[in-house]
Amino acid sequence: MSPRVLLVDDETNIRKMVAALLQSEGFETAEAANGSAGLAEVERDAPDAVLLDLMMPGGPDGLATLERLKRVAPDLPVVMMSGKANLADAVRATKLGAFQFLDPLVGVSRAMEQLRALIARVAPTEVRVLITGESGTGKELVASAIHRQSGRAAKPFVCVNSAAIPKDLVESEMFGHERGAFTGATERRVGRFELADRGTLFLDEVGDLGPEAQAKLLRVLESGVIERLGGEKPVTVDVRVIAATNKDLSKASLQGQFREDLLFRLNVLPIHIPPLRDRPDDIPPLVQHFAARQATRLGRSVRFDAGAVQLLASYPWPGNVRELANIMERLAILAGGDLVTADDVARVVPGDGAPSSAAPSEGWSDVALAEALDSYERTLIARALSAARGNVADAARKLATDRANLYRRMRRLGLEPPRNVTG
Repeated sequence: MSPRVLLVDDETNIRKMVAALLQSEGFETAEAANGSAGLAEVERDAPDAVLLDLMMPGGPDGLATLERLKRVAPDLPVVMMSGKANLADAVRATKLGAFQFLDPLVGVSRAMEQLRALIARVAPTEVRVLITGESGTGKELVASAIHRQSGRAAKPFVCVNSAAIPKDLVESEMFGHERGAFTGATERRVGRFELADRGTLFLDEVGDLGPEAQAKLLRVLESGVIERLGGEKPVTVDVRVIAATNKDLSKASLQGQFREDLLFRLNVLPIHIPPLRDRPDDIPPLVQHFAARQATRLGRSVRFDAGAVQLLASYPWPGNVRELANIMERLAILAGGDLVTADDVARVVPGDGAPSSAAPSEGWSDVALAEALDSYERTLIARALSAARGNVADAARKLATDRANLYRRMRRLGLEPPRNVTG
């Protein structure tokens, strides 16, 4: 028998769309319109897993329902769903026993609040979106969030990494080919546009497409019709295109490297994701998010003390959220126990060009004295906070200074007063 998933959500359309997606993957589904009905369904006909909405007015909300579910069926995997959750919700859900929390756009900064609000306005429309931002900022997550909140959510979300496709295979990948269309084409292949029919096609790194591919993409956007390589019949497709790039396409257009008319077609509504270094307030909740993920994967507690978070928050993260996620995984595995300290972070996080906390002769590079001293002082403060378990007064005593002076130094170095972060 196929695994059976119970969907608990007060919005009928959401239940129907998610059910259709799960059924297309071979799952059986059951539905409940509120928490009470969901609890009754679990007791009556135990499902294999539950997808549970966080916000459900008119009865027990998702967290209250989760708490009751865990009393009735403690081993039942429950995945929480929400597009409007905050860090406290995610933390509480994890502590109550949620298997996972689907809210990938983690962050408390004003930039993230504005991004989530913009997604909510854009998603229900059919407008084309161009997402810009540095590598690792989460452009695919934003595209996926737009798709999930759109009327196409029950249909495919197909991703294409334009930079990863060899130039001589772009047309075949995008539009498909018939058997015998070229050497090696031993069978018919459906392209990404057809796979995404009635759904969403995400064109990542669209700025890397060559001139010929740009021209053919433009024709499809204008006509809604594709032609397979070697094919004789045009195929009509209904696809919403979301594109993304880490390049300046306006500049590329002026330099003749990207078609201006294609840019106009793609950039109907621009969404920019700022780099992580410009939103340091998001680092503590991201640490919390990734710590919870690693705890689930490793089957044990993963916690980061105040000093560890301070060091992570002070690093510029040139690789953005992707780099932070990788470092978090490394720290969770390499740390001596369940608690990750500033010393653990200092051993793993790459240097920013300044000498590390090691002796000045070690790892020396050309760098301004002031920058080197700031880096060293930041590391010392973070380690003292780790040793003091986040207590600033105790950290000040360990550093042979007073609390007011330590606070002044922390402000100058861009270090926020510590808040405990656990996973």
